[in-house]
Amino acid sequence: MDLPHNHFKQALLAGRPQIGLWVGLADAYAAELLAGSGFDWLLIDGEHAPNDVRSVLAQLQAIAPYPSHPAVRPPIGDVALIKQLLDVGAQTLLIPMVETAEQAARMVVATRYPPAGIRGVGSVLARSSRWNQIPDYVHRADAEMCLLVQVESAAALRNLDAIARVDGVDGVFFGPADLSASMGHLGNPGHPDVQRAILSGIAQVRAAGKAPGILASDPKLARQYLQAGALFVAVGVDTSLLAGAARTLAASFKDPAAPRRPAAGDATY
Repeated sequence: MDLPHNHFKQALLAGRPQIGLWVGLADAYAAELLAGSGFDWLLIDGEHAPNDVRSVLAQLQAIAPYPSHPAVRPPIGDVALIKQLLDVGAQTLLIPMVETAEQAARMVVATRYPPAGIRGVGSVLARSSRWNQIPDYVHRADAEMCLLVQVESAAALRNLDAIARVDGVDGVFFGPADLSASMGHLGNPGHPDVQRAILSGIAQVRAAGKAPGILASDPKLARQYLQAGALFVAVGVDTSLLAGAARTLAASFKDPAAPRRPAAGDATY
């Protein structure tokens, strides 16, 4: 039994764009369905979706046989929670609301074993080591960790260059919804000021040698971010896809003038 390689991390290092989907249904059956849909990565959301460690575990197990790489977003950058998520098998984390280089550095050490970090050692109980059946797991695990931090406030934008240059940070994700709110444009992530800040931020992150990422369910906007240099882009949200398709199907029978093709969803955050 060998340690799973983080192909998502290797793709980012090689500069290969990765197309993803946000997963918020908090259900392993739905996660497995999506894992076979052809996305490079799936984001299991624990910040705004009703996930806990056990439901994240179930989704990691459901996705494991498929090519899609699972990333996990905890509700907060908490060292103890990060330890639990890594122990159940997460290798890529997306940490919300990182505003300083010091916060980013704290997240780096939370994902590494001593002496490089502060991750607690309990591999005999951990799925990540296959309960100590992966040879030399504790000495090899750090190399497969991928840490993505979210920049989603005006304060974080001011510190963007320092955050991106923290050793051990693999990528910086821009959160349009929170960023637009912080910039005084609540509910309007498409505001020109917000868009300029995101595009400038993508360039800054690439200049620092790291991978920029974002969520954009508008295909035109998603392609614009990819052309600007974004390397991991989520192009939809499972809840929006389901709700949009259900609304369209219902309307197609109740309203003869309604479109008959499933909608792609309307998430913008």
